[in-house]
Amino acid sequence: MTTHSAIHTLIELATKDADEAAKRLGAALRASEETGQKLSLLLQYRDDYAARCQADLASGLTATGYLNFRVFLEKLDNAIAGQREVVREAQKLVDAARRVWQENERKRMSFGTLATRAKKQARQHETRRDQKLTDEHATRQTLYKR
Repeated sequence: MTTHSAIHTLIELATKDADEAAKRLGAALRASEETGQKLSLLLQYRDDYAARCQADLASGLTATGYLNFRVFLEKLDNAIAGQREVVREAQKLVDAARRVWQENERKRMSFGTLATRAKKQARQHETRRDQKLTDEHATRQTLYKR
C-alpha cells in the first residue's frame, strides 16, 4: 500500500509541475504574441511613412525634408530589426517553455501509467489469492465428503 500512496504523491507532484509549466508556457505565448503585434505595428507604420514620403516627393519635397524622411526611415528600420530580434528571442522562450511542459506532461503520464499497472497487478494478485482460497476450500470439501 505504501507504493500506492508513493505513486499518488509522485502523480500529484508531477501534476503540480505540469500545471506550473503550462502557466509559464501561457505567459511566454502571450509575450511572444505581444512582440509580434509590436513588430506588425512598426512595419505598418514604416509602410505608411514611406507612402507619405512618396506622396510628398511627388508633390515636391525639399532636400532637407527628404533627408529627414530618410533618417527617420533608417531609425524605423533599426527599430524593426531590433523588434525582429525580440520576436525571435520570445519564440525561443516559447519553444523552451513548451519543451519543459511536454517533459512534465510525459512524466505525469508515466506516473499515471505506473499507478494503473500497480492497480492491475494488485487486482491480479487479489484474484489469484481468491482463486487459491476457493481451490483450497473445494479440496477440503472433497476430502471431508470421502
